[in-house]
Amino acid sequence: MRAAWVLLAALAALAAYYIYLPLPGTVSDSWKLMLLDATFRAVQQTCHLIHYLRLSHHLIVLNYLICTFDKLKSVSSEPINITDVVFDGVEVRVFEPPAKQDEPLKRSVVYIHGGGWALASARTSLYNNLCRIMAESLNAVVVSIEYRLVPEVCFPEQFHDALRATKHFLQPDVLAEYSVDPNRIAISGDSAGGNLAAAVCQQLSKDELLIVRPKLQALIYPVLQAFDFNTPSYQQNMNMPVLPRYVMINYWIDYFNGNYDLAHSLLINNHTALDVHQALTFRGRLNWTSLLPSSFKKNYKPVVQTTGNAEIIQEIPALLDVRAVPLLAENETLQLQPKTYILTCENDVLRDDGVMYAKRLENAGVEVTLDHFDDCFHGCMIFTIWPTDFSAGVQTRNSYIKWLDENL
Repeated sequence: MRAAWVLLAALAALAAYYIYLPLPGTVSDSWKLMLLDATFRAVQQTCHLIHYLRLSHHLIVLNYLICTFDKLKSVSSEPINITDVVFDGVEVRVFEPPAKQDEPLKRSVVYIHGGGWALASARTSLYNNLCRIMAESLNAVVVSIEYRLVPEVCFPEQFHDALRATKHFLQPDVLAEYSVDPNRIAISGDSAGGNLAAAVCQQLSKDELLIVRPKLQALIYPVLQAFDFNTPSYQQNMNMPVLPRYVMINYWIDYFNGNYDLAHSLLINNHTALDVHQALTFRGRLNWTSLLPSSFKKNYKPVVQTTGNAEIIQEIPALLDVRAVPLLAENETLQLQPKTYILTCENDVLRDDGVMYAKRLENAGVEVTLDHFDDCFHGCMIFTIWPTDFSAGVQTRNSYIKWLDENL
């Protein structure tokens, strides 16, 4: 009996050691975040073992587990009509609120989900409920794009899917079919979906044949560059759940169908060293020492290698392709962007991506709202349903929807 208690105590100690992470005191629901992160790490390690044994790709297994354990739970009281249709070969889920006599035409949001270009779905409860709440709160038609994922396809196919579906929806006859006001359309997304939303918005702004254009773009903790993995937020939050720096670098490698052996070189910015001539053109567009406020720069120093590895850019030219890294777009493109909302979280490696994009857009003359949350973490906005319900999720979601309601 005594041995059993000793074993139980040892297991409890091991579990506590595995779960506990030293988090900043400002992080809300810190123990719940530790549990979420520990669960995600355990599942990822299992998936990587399966990958190592060559039984399946780890991202396929991980996404299967996410979708299998995801239970569709509606949190909306108003009847929202949900239909799955195809826009120019791309699956989308459309959320339509009931018609109102005093409002014959509705607002609309084209939404692109996150997940590192590899995980999640418009059909999971996390995004299904977010889009339902948006449709209900805004009395808007919400189009959630079910783009194809890594490893089935890699860049630029996710971008092409999002662009094709959005352009199809923006056709006047399609908007009329859904009773959408062509002057009140936003494009939005979170994380990798924010990346796709920004890239699609840039592409649409340069399309001279387009009749209808988005009025707004709303980007939620977007990933916007793979040029510098040592911005202050990457350094500050390198081990922060649920998106440590090494995980984000691996997502980029998967997106570009690259080699994991390049991860360390990317981490120390060997791909954008001063002797990598392909990167010189873009360096001035991502100078965080001038784009970030001092409160974000703190005491961090730039990591700029004198000599690096130019073969990385030759092997993965998409690292400098603005369709993948919209933060590197030229000023002439940024000037064409619509009114913009960017939500960032302090405890997130991607914080500075959003802050720098906000500053570059502002410098280009675009009206920008930067909505920063000191106590929140990456991915929090979709975590509003038990057992992954966080106060940070409700807080950021309400702020995001409030801005859309006031500006769309």
